[in-house]
Formats: sequence, structure tokens, C-alpha cells
Amino acid sequence: MTAINTSSISSALTGSTFDWQSFVDTIISYDSATITTLQAEQSTNSDKVSALQVLETDLTDLQTASTALSASGLFTGRTTASSTAGSSWASTASSGAAIGSYTFNVTQLATASKRAGTSNIGKAISATNDVSGLTLATLPTAGKPTAGTLTINGAQITVALTDSLKAVFDKISAATNGTVTASYDSATDKVSLASSSEIVLGSATDSSNLFSTLQLSNNGTGSVSSNNALGTANTTATLANSRFSKAITAVDSSGNGSFAINGVNVSYNINTDSLSDVISKINKSSAGVTASYDSNADRMVISNNTTGDVGFGLSEASGGFLDAAGLSMNSTGATTTRGLNALFSINGGSTLSSNSNTLDSSVTGITGLSVKATTKDTQTITVASNTDAMKTAIQNFLDKYNIVQSYIDMQTEITVKSGTVNTSTLSSNREVDSWSNSLRSKAFSAVSGLSGTIKRFADLGIDFNGTSSQLTVKDSTKLTAALEKAPNDVDAFFNTASTGFAATMKSFLGKLISSEGTSNGAVTTMADSYTKANGDIDKQIATIQTRLAAEKERMTTAFQAMQTAQTNAKSMMDLLKSTFSNSSNGG
Repeated sequence: MTAINTSSISSALTGSTFDWQSFVDTIISYDSATITTLQAEQSTNSDKVSALQVLETDLTDLQTASTALSASGLFTGRTTASSTAGSSWASTASSGAAIGSYTFNVTQLATASKRAGTSNIGKAISATNDVSGLTLATLPTAGKPTAGTLTINGAQITVALTDSLKAVFDKISAATNGTVTASYDSATDKVSLASSSEIVLGSATDSSNLFSTLQLSNNGTGSVSSNNALGTANTTATLANSRFSKAITAVDSSGNGSFAINGVNVSYNINTDSLSDVISKINKSSAGVTASYDSNADRMVISNNTTGDVGFGLSEASGGFLDAAGLSMNSTGATTTRGLNALFSINGGSTLSSNSNTLDSSVTGITGLSVKATTKDTQTITVASNTDAMKTAIQNFLDKYNIVQSYIDMQTEITVKSGTVNTSTLSSNREVDSWSNSLRSKAFSAVSGLSGTIKRFADLGIDFNGTSSQLTVKDSTKLTAALEKAPNDVDAFFNTASTGFAATMKSFLGKLISSEGTSNGAVTTMADSYTKANGDIDKQIATIQTRLAAEKERMTTAFQAMQTAQTNAKSMMDLLKSTFSNSSNGG
């Protein structure tokens, strides 16, 4: 009996040399090649989206620069300059003002009318010559005395605020051994010092200001008196207690009264309002004046808020506030100084007059020019185009334009090196390339319908740099001349409605980029299409991955079943081998 080769059968059934798991991985990896291709396509699309996003940002910057070219007054703006270095004059020129030089000769400045009231409207510091009951602390003078030391003829005395004025007089007499006597005259409201020889007041060590409060100063003689009456009105007490020399009587039973300045009524109450309150009411009113109190002269002053030869209109019942304040038209000693008009000429012409020192078109006839003169002087004011602002806006546009073109060139570039063709992210996108061509065409084209000297960029000295898409100022002299001498033509080139350069550029860019409240522009739409394509690819990849997972699971299950069968077969072969071996041994 021929023996069976159980070893060969076992090897064939068990497949001991077959790695089925690696086989499954190889098959799945081969079938996954499509996913790798799709993922590469996704990466390319993502790169395109990123490039388009950068491009949209650059285009937005270009649109902003285009909008700036149409800013109101950019090409009609004016600057002014004085021929006098460090001039205190101020000048301005509004948009569109005539360009040129104007020589102003100001021979008289405008001043405001002023009414100075009667001096010494307050009562005397004492009703009698006896000042023994009047302490320094209660002196109703313009300045308030301080305690300390005083020197007279080299002799020093010390005064306190509790001292009466009479006590101070006595101290002066005692210190000088009676050679200097002091007294008060209620009729003149003055303090006097008398001596048979020159009186010398003060020293470097004095600490009291009493001499200056009493308005006493050296005059080189033996007779010194107060320079002015000493008593003043009280600005903070009620009008009924304000120490006016003249009582306010033109009031009703409740103390209410009123007066008018330039036709504007001002009301007051003598029992509740102070002099300071009335001054504040005048200044806050629409009377067009400013009121103040001069404590040294003890008088009221009102001034017009505007300059020029304009008077005052004052009215009230007799015995009212204006009478007591020494301001009424009947007040003795009150004076009105009429304001002056400014007198000037322009370019040697006839003398012109202005009630203001601000000389504008209403008096000069020069539209848009305003000159504020602060000194009598001759100065030439030059009105010129604001070329700096114009050049800045134009250069900013050129810079943004060049950035866009450079980026498009970089993203669409195709090069051949050593026989190898190298492409860029957007090389295959003809639409992006067409945007670059459209921008170049618009920059090169003339604006139709213009009658001025500026119709295209070349008229401004601006052209392309060689054969590139880059714009540059090739002739700066030509640009400056156009901005200085023909700003209106430049303005028309950029800003003619609908057809001007800025308008057409903004319109074109508006179709490319998205803006708030509008539909997506072409750039965003294109980027969205790539994003959508990537979404579709995601679905394809997911479908393929699901199919591959099922295929791998099927093959794995099959090979596992085969492996189980092989194991079972091996066990049977081992049994057969053992059985045949025993039979052979027994025979």
C-alpha cells in the first residue's frame, strides 16, 4: 500500500506561507488611491480659497483708496500762507477758493465799544472823620489788609486786624514821636499823613500790606494821601446792602427791578441778588456785552462782545440799578468809547472798512478767503492748492493698485525651467487673469466727456512701469504742475459723476468684492465654489471610505473562515497521519 504524503496535504491546506492580512491591507491601500487623489484636489482648492481671500482683502484696500480719491474737497482744497515769518495773523481758504496772492495793508484794527461807569460808586469807609470804631478786619476797601509790621521814617509798628484805624494812627504818631500824624477825611474818603519833613514809608522787612490797602505811597514830601477814595461797593452782599452811594429805588414792593441793554431785559431783586449776580445775568444774556467790576476804580465797565463802531442801548427807570452802578446815560463821570472799524486795502486798492478784524469775503470780495488780522501790518497771503493731500491720496491709490496686480501676477504665473512647466495657485483661472486685464485697461483708458486738460493718468505724469502692470509717477514735475495749476481739471478727471476715474473704478471693484448689505462679489462667489467643491469631495471620500471598510470586513471574514477551515483540515490530517502510521507499523 502506497503511503499518502500527509505533509504536502497539510501544507497546502494550512497555507502556512500566505500572509492574508498584508494581502488585505495591500488591496485596500490600492483601492484608496482615489481618496488620495481627491484629497490632493481638496488641498488645491483650499489653496485657491486662501489666495482669493487675500486677493479680496487687497481689492478692498484698493476700493478704499479709490473712494478716498473722491473725498469732498480733496482736489479743490486750499492752503494759505503769509509772507511774514512767524505771523500772528490767521488765514483760511475754503474749498474752491481762487488761487493767487493777496496783499493786505491793515492800517487800523477793529476795537470794541466800551462804557466805563462813574468811579467811586461805593460809600466812603466811614460816614464821619472818626474811625475809632472801624477795625482793619472790617475795612470796606478794594484790598484786604493783613496783620504784621509797618515802617514809617525808619520806625516800626505792629498792627493787628482787631486794631481800629484810629489805633493805627496813634501807633504811627507814637513811633515817630509825633513828627508824623495820620487822619481820615470822610469828605474825600482818604487817609492823609502829615509831617514837617519828608515821609518815608516801608522797608524790606515789612509784613503788613496796610499802606498799599490805604493807597499810601512815597512822593518825596511831608504830605502823603490816598491815591483814590478808599470805600468800594460790596460785590457779594445783596444789592440792598452793597454799599452803593446811590440807593436803588426803582423797584416794586418786593424789591424787583429791571433794566435793558441793547433791548435785552435784565431783571434783579435787591433783597436776593448781589452785584456779582447781576454781572453774571448780564453776561449770560443775549445783550451781546460783557460786564465787569473794577475794584481799584470802584466802577462798573461794560464792553461789546463784537468789535466795530457800534454803541450801547441802555434804558431803565430813574433810580434803578444802572443809576446806582454809575452806568446810565445820565451818570456823571461815565464815558463811552466808541469802537473802531478795521481799515485796510488789498493789492494797493481803495481803503475798505470792516467792523471785525476777521476780513472775509463779505468785505473783501475774495470768495472763500478769510484773514484774521491781529496787528497793523502789510502781509501777502497766498492761496494755493493743497497738493500734499492730493499727492498722498493719489500715491496711496497707486500703491494699493500695484499690490493687487503684483498678487494676481504671482498667483497666476506660469514658468518653464529646464523643460519643466511650473504653475501657480490660480494659473488655470482665466477669470482672475481677466480681472487684472480689466484693471489695467481702466487705468490706461481716458475719461470721456471731459473738456479740461486732464483726461487720463498720463496727463498727470502717471504711466505703467515698462511692460509690467505696475503704475508709477514717471513725471513728478508734470503731476505737481497739474495739481497746482489745474486742480479743477484733476477733480473732474477723478470725480465726474458715473464716468470719472474714481467712480468707474469703485463700480468695477464693487462687482468683485463683497460689501455689507449686498450680494457676494465675484471673488467671494469663486471662493465659495471651491469651498462647495471641497464639500462634494468630502462626500465622495466618505462614500469610498464606507465601501472600502465593507470590502475589508468582507475579505477579513473570508480569510478568517479559510483560516478556521485550514486549522480544522490540519487537525484531520494529523489524525489521518497518526492512523496510517499505526496501520503501517501493525502490518
